[in-house]
Amino acid sequence: MEDEKKTKIDKHMKLKELCRAMGSVEAEVIRSFLASNGISSVLGGTMVQSIYPFSVDGLGEIKILVSETDFPLAKKLLENNPLVEEE
Repeated sequence: MEDEKKTKIDKHMKLKELCRAMGSVEAEVIRSFLASNGISSVLGGTMVQSIYPFSVDGLGEIKILVSETDFPLAKKLLENNPLVEEE
């Protein structure tokens, strides 16, 4: 019964990097903002934030990834938004 409630994930969906956050708090704020607008996102990075919760010169950056189909809308939503710094 619970399997029916789970969202199906397309294993062949292509993800595109939307932006980068300088920590888990910023990444979760952006992720929540996107979700409130109906856009699913995935967080990725090279460091485990719970062990090394810091960011020095991009070392602890967290990438926010969205599907290629959602990318144009997500980018538009984040334009002129103080949550995200332009790269």
